This record gives sequence, C-alpha cells and structure tokens, in this order.
Amino acid sequence: MVKIEAIVKRNAMEKIGKELARNNCPGITIYQVHGQGMQHGLRQEYRGMEFMIEFLPKYKMEVVVDEDRLEEILDIIIKAANSSTIGDGKIFVSPISEAVRIRTGERGAAAIS
Repeated sequence: MVKIEAIVKRNAMEKIGKELARNNCPGITIYQVHGQGMQHGLRQEYRGMEFMIEFLPKYKMEVVVDEDRLEEILDIIIKAANSSTIGDGKIFVSPISEAVRIRTGERGAAAIS
C-alpha cells in the first residue's frame, strides 16, 4: 500500500475528486492548507496599494491505495490538476506498512477497499 499526498490549487480539487470517484478510488481526505513554493507568494495591488500574500490557499489531499493502482491514481491527479502554470502543486508518495478499518478490524488491502 502507498499513501499519495497531493497539494493542488483550490480550483483543481473538484475536478480531481470527480475523476477519482469515477475511477473507484477507495477514499480521499482533503485539507485546506496555505503555503508557498517556487512562486514565493503573490504580489497584488488593491486600491493603488501593493501588498504581498506570502502563503497561498491550496488543498492537500491524501489517498491510500494498493501499489498496483499507484500509476493510475497519479495520472488522474496530474491530468486533473495540470494547468501548465506555476503553482499547480506537488505530489508525494509514501509507503504504508499497515491499515486497519476500526469498525471491522480488517487489515491491509481489505481495510482500504
């Protein structure tokens, strides 16, 4: 099993969620987060005054899947989130050694399906 963590623009999250649901993704957890990457924030002007937004609003999503579905899920996220502009986001993949469904006590792949 692997955990996929993706940090994406807010406007991409709905599209990603729909595509993952359409492709029978077992579950998804979403957080509202703020951060900065290569763009180091955003400089804007309001009523003639310039100001800096250092940490931009993003969504962080987590999905745990069997390793055999990793490339499929990564492709879905990349296609849905890619706008070819700076700040599209990042994806991180980590191994998961165990998963337990609390309600039934199921373990491993059975706990995430």
